[in-house]
Amino acid sequence: MMRLSVALDAMGGDFGPQVTVPAAVQALLQNPALKVILIGDQAEISSQLSLLNQASHPRIEIVHCDHVIANDTQPAKALRRSMGSSMRVALELVAKGDADACVSAGNTGALVGLSRYLLKLLPGVDKPALVSKLPTVSGGSSWLLDLGANVNCDADTLFQFAVMGTVLAEQHDVEKPTVALLNIGEEDIKGNDLVKQCAELLVHSPDVNYIGYLEGDQIYASSADVIVCDGFVGNVCLKTSEGVARMFINSLRKAAGPGLFRRLLAKWLFADLVTEFRQLNPDQYNGASLLGLRGIVVKSHGRADIAAFANAINEAVHEVQHQIPNKISDRLEAVLLERHY
Repeated sequence: MMRLSVALDAMGGDFGPQVTVPAAVQALLQNPALKVILIGDQAEISSQLSLLNQASHPRIEIVHCDHVIANDTQPAKALRRSMGSSMRVALELVAKGDADACVSAGNTGALVGLSRYLLKLLPGVDKPALVSKLPTVSGGSSWLLDLGANVNCDADTLFQFAVMGTVLAEQHDVEKPTVALLNIGEEDIKGNDLVKQCAELLVHSPDVNYIGYLEGDQIYASSADVIVCDGFVGNVCLKTSEGVARMFINSLRKAAGPGLFRRLLAKWLFADLVTEFRQLNPDQYNGASLLGLRGIVVKSHGRADIAAFANAINEAVHEVQHQIPNKISDRLEAVLLERHY
């Protein structure tokens, strides 16, 4: 059995140890080979473990930190003042080889910046990319990247995202993943110079199963396994989807109106529909991987509940087991060698 350890920024997110500690315990139950290193305020972490009757769990280690990077701290300032923070210590454990992966629900900009500084980029990677698995109407999944790590990208960077997304999808048992570029139309004449230049690169790459452009209304339509865009577009798409999902669920609740009978009737009639829409809510569908680094980092949504944060931990476990960074590095080396010839 492969032994592995995950360093958790126990203080990150909106709820801190109230969510991260129970989620860690849940992940340990699901993964007998897993060890969890909880980084943060020892008193708060120990208190949560005691409430769960897990104060002496043999596969839990606590590393005390006094400092937490606030969610509203500017990335540059967070980097300068990160020494001794729970997020930085978690990443340092990965950099030193004392942990196999890091999971944090903390400040996204700080996590991206610190990860890049401490873990370094893989050869052939210009920028890391945040990628998340999204549900589709067929019951399957698509991977969308970048979700906000990079607002400005060039064609080569988007090409690298396509390769990295392909590798990740393959390691989730997708055979020959289809890849599409997110655009304002499906026709070749549509879009800006960025997507057109990247499309030209992808068309001539036999290592990427490129199928063309995809419009925003096709993101959840099972039209492509991997959907590529820059971080500005990807983040807007994701946040828009989250907002629509919440609006729909709230509308159903309002429609049910007052009265126990109406509420029970609405719950019975629309239970499946509400479940489907909740999958678009990051509180439920959780765990964005930061690809392109020499180590494994998974970003949890700040509002994630216990089950959702456990999902993020499980994604980190999956990437360790499948050695995602090594596979990305090998694929990029082969692809770039072919492009030079």
